[in-house]
Amino acid sequence: MSFIDDIKNRYSKGNIVEKLIYINIAVFILTLLISVIQGLYKGQVNWLVEWFSLDDDVNSLLKKPWSIISYGFLHADFLHILMNLIVLYFIGNLFIEYFTQKKLLSFYFLGTFFGGIFYIFSQNYFPLFEGRSSLLVGASAGISAIFIGITTYMPNYQLKLRFIGFVKLWYLAAFWITLDVLGLIGGNAGGHFAHLGGALFGYIYVAKAGNKNINLFDKIASIFTQKKSPLKTVYKSNEKRKATETTDFTQKQIDDILDKISKSGYDTLTKQEKEFLFKQGKK
Repeated sequence: MSFIDDIKNRYSKGNIVEKLIYINIAVFILTLLISVIQGLYKGQVNWLVEWFSLDDDVNSLLKKPWSIISYGFLHADFLHILMNLIVLYFIGNLFIEYFTQKKLLSFYFLGTFFGGIFYIFSQNYFPLFEGRSSLLVGASAGISAIFIGITTYMPNYQLKLRFIGFVKLWYLAAFWITLDVLGLIGGNAGGHFAHLGGALFGYIYVAKAGNKNINLFDKIASIFTQKKSPLKTVYKSNEKRKATETTDFTQKQIDDILDKISKSGYDTLTKQEKEFLFKQGKK
């Protein structure tokens, strides 16, 4: 098996977190190659970055509306993408233990979207940014949505960190948000505004889950995640009722286990309960 075939095989078998990591790495490598080629011809600006990054000018968004999402797959340098993908790997895999993979993709896209909105607003509203021009790249807004979303869902969950020990998830999230707040007047202020936009979405979505107003987010998410099929499955009435009853029972099991986690912690779950959650996260 060739190297390319091996990569394709790993990608096809990977979960949504691994797929997002592969896509971000592929885009980063492509960006580097284009920079090298353009550099040989004395090109000044990487055309990929120019067309897919998010500009602080609202009028630019009208010319390239896709940039409100596409900027979330670009990165400025190796350290930038490395830090983002490390967090995405650990927090993303934790997220899909309790939510579906489709939900994680929704958080990634919508966190990126709202992060972009916050970025554009900040650059055009606050006097600090007058006379400045900037571009936004990076997956941090989408990752912030995932991070704060899972933290809002189970703040007392404990992660074991090397050399430190067990740390509650909300401690890490608070540190994450604090860094962004302190960075609002720094050199990457626009990026920190975007992080906070993604984080705010993650918090509101989970904190207001069950509220009818939150359906707006689900409708927006379906634009990016829903696959429509021309075929429809027709059920007999009794079969449909059985499927609904099974779904309700499964959801009740999930709710009971998550209530147990929020009260006593993940480590108090039985082996069967952990396996059940893991299987549901794979769906």
